[in-house]
Amino acid sequence: MDFSLHYNHVGYAPAASKEFLVAGGSSVAVPACFQLVSVSGEVVFSGAMGERGTCSYTGEFLWQGDFSAFSIPGHFRIVVVDDAGTPLARSREFEIAERLMGEQLALTLESFYFQRSGVELPADRARKWARPAAHLDNCLEFHPSMNRAGTWNAHGGWYDAGDYGKYIVNGGVSVGTLLLAAELLEVGRGRVVRPVSFRTNLLEEVRFELEFFLRMQDTDGGVFFKVSPIRWDGFVSPAQSDLNQKRQILGKSTTSTLNFAGVMAHAHRVYRNVYPAFAEQCLGAAIRAYSWAIKNPDVTYPHNTEGSGGYGDERYDDEFFWTRAMLFRELPQGAAHAGLSETELLQALQQDMERCPAQMGLSWRDTENFGWIALALQDNDSIMQAKARAALVCVAESIVEHCNADAYGISLDKFVWGSNGVIANHGLTLMLANLWNPDTRYVKSARGMLDFIYGKNPVNTCFVTGAAWSSPKFPHHRICHSDGVEDPIPGLVVGGINADRQDMHRFPHYPGPQPGFSYTDERCSFASNETAINWNAPLVALLSLME
Repeated sequence: MDFSLHYNHVGYAPAASKEFLVAGGSSVAVPACFQLVSVSGEVVFSGAMGERGTCSYTGEFLWQGDFSAFSIPGHFRIVVVDDAGTPLARSREFEIAERLMGEQLALTLESFYFQRSGVELPADRARKWARPAAHLDNCLEFHPSMNRAGTWNAHGGWYDAGDYGKYIVNGGVSVGTLLLAAELLEVGRGRVVRPVSFRTNLLEEVRFELEFFLRMQDTDGGVFFKVSPIRWDGFVSPAQSDLNQKRQILGKSTTSTLNFAGVMAHAHRVYRNVYPAFAEQCLGAAIRAYSWAIKNPDVTYPHNTEGSGGYGDERYDDEFFWTRAMLFRELPQGAAHAGLSETELLQALQQDMERCPAQMGLSWRDTENFGWIALALQDNDSIMQAKARAALVCVAESIVEHCNADAYGISLDKFVWGSNGVIANHGLTLMLANLWNPDTRYVKSARGMLDFIYGKNPVNTCFVTGAAWSSPKFPHHRICHSDGVEDPIPGLVVGGINADRQDMHRFPHYPGPQPGFSYTDERCSFASNETAINWNAPLVALLSLME
């Protein structure tokens, strides 16, 4: 019978844990041991295979091998053999090298550049994916539901996903995650930090989105929710989309305004030493937005989805927590500017912590972890800091427990839309908790999640475009299918395994009926193969925090 190998298709850092899986059913032939073979054919390492057990979401029986003790750089293959020495499975060639994680970090960050709207991407930087400026969005009409005359300038920003919409709430969780990475790279905290050039590129890219955010704030402090075409685009280029239809701006909500406020308060901290005037502009915008939200605490999102995603969220506690915690970091002695006295702000934060317990990860809908992280990193209140750090350590322990119980070593209870983003966010939580509570289990579990994203998964796919031989070739991404370039834009994280399969009416060819096989590399599979900035962002942050 056939056995399949599940491993990191990009490769491994020399000092990293290096585990892989072999999948198969009942058979006379059983994987007994494995060999690590160099390109010259020399066996450089060998080890025994151990039973991992049956995977509940694929039906596979899994064996596990571990060559973490081997740390010599080079190119290798894994060969799994039975008791008689007969080969049962063989991997493709992969590399052990120190530079791999840095290369993937740069690749994934660069994908945000390719998501830029309204500007030319010249060939000297964009290479074969160069394209002219389109979707200038500097004279947009308001959606009819707003009953508002005139036009608005919402130029710039990133396309949200595989479509041409631009959204505050999903852009916000993405920017917030990248700002967190930038802050921690600056602080260093005793770690070997990334090159200065990487942080410079990160700050440049994030500022491009922040400038768009500032344009989305109305004169009263509220923040518009999204920019979108009047109907869904086909797989056409941005320039063709411009020719086909108009774009519009849609109305303010409490979630978009608070999302904006939390991001802008954090931007003040990250940019204050490099662009102080810009940082002050961001803080002022955050205060105005928070003041609007205090006066408008439950304004719903625009329920218009004729040309864009809904991003519906009727819960506001988590966004209020995020914003208040960020403002507390930036204005410990000037809370009155944010509409509260210092005492009132502390009382509100205590209530926020009770209402919004820490989660295993962040999402655009559930943003309370930004509040917990802000309180864990601030040093204005030591008691609050200790409580926040303990809360995040508690969820980190839960993540590790889930990983240990899962056949593939991940922490999901179910594969949902954007499961790769969820996995990366859980890994990020582990590495954040590891900053103040160092634990090798956290690092190992986080590395295991990276291994899953880069190939050690049931569908043998590296879920990042351009990263490995198995990377997606046909992501659900309009630019990739309209630019005339065979290779997709590199560094895009696709959603991944999604047991709900909301795209069955498009007739995708999933490899099996089991939940764990709910991924296919086809353009039509928007449920499993679309890309989104909020899945790329936690992968950038996770990679940046790994040693």
